[in-house]
Amino acid sequence: MEVPAELAAGEESSALPAAAALPSESQPTPAKPVQITVVTAQELKTIKGDVSATLVRVEYNGAILGDSSKTDVLPDGTANYNFMTSFECNPDGPNSLADVAQKPVLLTVIEVLQKEKKQKEKTVPLGQAVVDLLPLLQGQCSFKVSAPLYAVPPSPLESLHPEAKGGLEVTVCTEEPLLSAAQLSNGNLLSVTLEAAYSVPEAFLPSGPPHNYMACLQVPAAGEKEFPLLFKNGILKLAGEKEPFPRPKKWSLANIMAPGALNIPESFIVGGPYEDEDGELNKREDREFRIQAESMKRIVWDMEKRCYLDPAAVVTLQKRITQCQYWPVEVCRMTVAPASKGKTSEADKGDEDKQIFFHGVAYINMEPLLCPGVKQIRGAFRVFTYQDNKVFEKTKCQHSVFRDLRTQLHLTKEGPWTPGISTSLSKAFPSKTQKEDKEKITKDKDSNRRMSSVPKIRLSDASLEAENITNLSLEEQPYVEAGTFLMMEIKLDKALVPRRLREDLTRRVEQMIPPRPPLPPRTDGAKKAVEDYHNRVTSIAVSILSECRELFGKQLPDGGATDPQTLEEQKRQLNFELNKSGKYFAFKEQLKYAVVKIVREKYQKTTAFETQEEFQAFLSELYVYLMDQMHVALNQLLFEEAALPVPVLRMTEEQLWLFAREAEVNKDYELASVYHQKRLDQDQRNIQHWLDYGAFRLLLEETTKAQECFRQALSLDPHHIQSLLLCGVVAVMLQHYAEAEIFFESACCLEPSSIVAWTLSGLFYELQNNNIQAEMAFREAKKLLKAQLAKEGEGGKRQISATSVRSPSPDPGGSAERVPEAVEPALAFAALKEGATAPASAPKAPSPVSGLSRLPCTIFMKTVEFLMKFNAIQFVHMALAHELLSFQGGPSCAYYLALARTCLLKEDFSKCQECLREAVRIDPVNPNVWAQKGHLCYLKRDFGEAKECYERTISFVEDAADVHFVYLRLGSIYLEEKEFGRAKQTYLLACKNSASCLTWLGVGIACYRLEEMVDAEDALTEANTLNNTNAEVWGYLALICLQGGRQREAEQCYKYTLKLGLRNDSLLREIHAAQQRFGFGNPAF
Repeated sequence: MEVPAELAAGEESSALPAAAALPSESQPTPAKPVQITVVTAQELKTIKGDVSATLVRVEYNGAILGDSSKTDVLPDGTANYNFMTSFECNPDGPNSLADVAQKPVLLTVIEVLQKEKKQKEKTVPLGQAVVDLLPLLQGQCSFKVSAPLYAVPPSPLESLHPEAKGGLEVTVCTEEPLLSAAQLSNGNLLSVTLEAAYSVPEAFLPSGPPHNYMACLQVPAAGEKEFPLLFKNGILKLAGEKEPFPRPKKWSLANIMAPGALNIPESFIVGGPYEDEDGELNKREDREFRIQAESMKRIVWDMEKRCYLDPAAVVTLQKRITQCQYWPVEVCRMTVAPASKGKTSEADKGDEDKQIFFHGVAYINMEPLLCPGVKQIRGAFRVFTYQDNKVFEKTKCQHSVFRDLRTQLHLTKEGPWTPGISTSLSKAFPSKTQKEDKEKITKDKDSNRRMSSVPKIRLSDASLEAENITNLSLEEQPYVEAGTFLMMEIKLDKALVPRRLREDLTRRVEQMIPPRPPLPPRTDGAKKAVEDYHNRVTSIAVSILSECRELFGKQLPDGGATDPQTLEEQKRQLNFELNKSGKYFAFKEQLKYAVVKIVREKYQKTTAFETQEEFQAFLSELYVYLMDQMHVALNQLLFEEAALPVPVLRMTEEQLWLFAREAEVNKDYELASVYHQKRLDQDQRNIQHWLDYGAFRLLLEETTKAQECFRQALSLDPHHIQSLLLCGVVAVMLQHYAEAEIFFESACCLEPSSIVAWTLSGLFYELQNNNIQAEMAFREAKKLLKAQLAKEGEGGKRQISATSVRSPSPDPGGSAERVPEAVEPALAFAALKEGATAPASAPKAPSPVSGLSRLPCTIFMKTVEFLMKFNAIQFVHMALAHELLSFQGGPSCAYYLALARTCLLKEDFSKCQECLREAVRIDPVNPNVWAQKGHLCYLKRDFGEAKECYERTISFVEDAADVHFVYLRLGSIYLEEKEFGRAKQTYLLACKNSASCLTWLGVGIACYRLEEMVDAEDALTEANTLNNTNAEVWGYLALICLQGGRQREAEQCYKYTLKLGLRNDSLLREIHAAQQRFGFGNPAF
């Protein structure tokens, strides 16, 4: 195999003029001049003390743009050049946008020596600097830099300190921006950095002929073309110290005389913890191997390649990652042979037929770039022996980029490098078949036999290496045996999938809580109950004394004692008068209320006793206590203040709907039923309330009760299409086929433009084996859908509300097909979660869903939307079966989403996981897919994976349909992992989106753990306002009251915590520990 010398030692930037060019099929753009002005040079005498005169040479893309005039160096080391030159940036020419992205301007300061008599003036290079033109691709028209000037060694054998010793002040400007507004906003910049290959095979030795270590990655562009990014001239380093961090990235240039000028300004390899990397070998068990490998023999490039991606190329890049997440990076080693004169020897001819030696491949997982906001991948990637079948299986690539490059490199003849001459070594290569490749190689061989002087890079000149490697078997894999891995970084200027911009929610929690009327103070507690008992005893005693004065005032002795017989007689007369007037029973009732409070607050007795013996024992204990308290009562009068009126908080329909959804998701069906019934109590003539309650009953598989609800809705409006259809569906489920046919026919007659009505009728007739009627109904539905799409226009510019999980308000004249248009399948969180019905995301205004998540327009998916909303799973399977058959190119993402929900409803987790895997493959940027996957992992208790899925879901610009439950579950995971700050932020987002008792409870718990007691109490108070039967809310309120030293309130909160049956044992233990620590809060103390 023969290649030109430029591949090994030539000017690399000119070797691949199209390697980074990613053009789209667009109209030709006129060339735009780029003006470069070298103003001054500074501190030249730090490089050479006796320098007297210099000039500056400007080069770009292998061409000399010009030399300045000879300029004297001032005593302070300054030289004023004021030299101006330019080149034209032409998208179709040699200086394209791709060149601007990855090729800098090279500035060489040349010393002009004083000429001797009759001799020409001599020049010696003094220093070099580079200017990065990247700002021109970032929208700037001009910029000014002070480029570091690096000294040129006097000879190749000498080495200088790498630090810069001078500087050049340079200005770059263009008359107009190089990129249009569309290119600037929709284009992107891809940079690939190859750092090093570690743990290389033992066969890689510094002795023997010189070697060139190469790697190559193909980048897709618009159309079917691909462009190779070639990294050459890797440096083999023996065992020793590790590579330092940070260290500069290097240009892919070869015509640099000052080694320091290879460093890209302000661009460094910074490293980082292994656990934070995106590649392989980032587990804790790999740490020791990584540390050892980094100090052993390795190949270092530290080279960065950049690619400008125009808008079309960005779309292609995203499409290619979606189609295949793994991309191959090929590596190989070639032995450099000196150029030979004369004819090619027979041995050289044989080299052309040999395999590529040490041909390896690493697989880069590009899928993280489809995560919202992700712009960078960096990590370690294992290297394997290149095998065509394995590479195709993993990456779908049918050919090796090195084999493609080899045939092209044969055609390039040797020529000395001179500035201004650029040799193209690579172009865009379309996909080839093996037959075409073979024919091309044959032609190249014939051509090479006629070449008289060709520089060569042989695959190997060592006979031992040829014997060991040429016939490498599949079992002999040097890279695998050595554990070789590449360190690479792939970085985008802008994320392919934008990340949502979150507004600041760090303001006080109370500012987010709507104003509410103040609740009257509740002072009940054990201590207060005893005080009230004292007051009642005192009040009754005062009343009895008043009666005694009225009855016996005249009979009382003047300072003398009354005899016992007289006292007994007065006692009987007093009892008679009290019973006769009814005052005795009045006093008894007043005292009974105080005694009841003591029983409830002090003894915590609110339920019936199990045995009579237990009851008698309690009465004895209570009697003793009451008598003791009566004897210690004080003679003072306190009047009980009238209780303040309790404001009535009326929940809205949307709030009750949301609370019912939350209860269903948490499998608290009793509470969900309460909320549904509250909705009905507010408005029993609301059709939607009855339909939602019927859907809830279908969820519980109570078909008969669901039928009653749907018929009640139909009785309110006999022309309501949704009610008719649902009555037909439950009639089929109950095998009342005659009734079902009447319902479906009525729906089609009343609303002949309803796509869902005709489709459900077709499914019913198909169930009855009436294929003719079924086909007619399907044909009518398809005709209506076609007309609807034509009316809406190609592209279906529909906006799908993320909150319209519920059906719209009852509309007697509305058509049923409006429902599928307003509902996403992923909104039916019930099937997704644990069999609950579709939750309302929030009582908010609709938000549009991106085109990536838009549903395919088929009659069956529209029907699936409607059926999933009301949990009619039997018909869902029938519709999905038709949907599967209707697609020529395979099922859609929406199909897999719906099927996954039905599998989750049956708790078939393995089947659900398969469906979601296909959905992710088809549409990896659909937030509903990741939300669904997160719910699956959450139910499987794989909280780590669930957290990753949820975090990706909320990072998308558009909300997932059930984002409310994503927030709730992600917040609970954060609380479990003690990430309280992130939990607070997540729950606040949920409160902002759709507040409920559970969202404010989450905020309260997070604030309490963060010791933000004021915010915690505000949040928990709001949670208690929305639902005062949540025992966990009362429990955390008890903790806050204990922390604040509020004894009476702590006791009351604790009382309700027990009364409502707190199931959180750890929280109950925490409350008991706090009570013991503070010495109050438990009435039993």
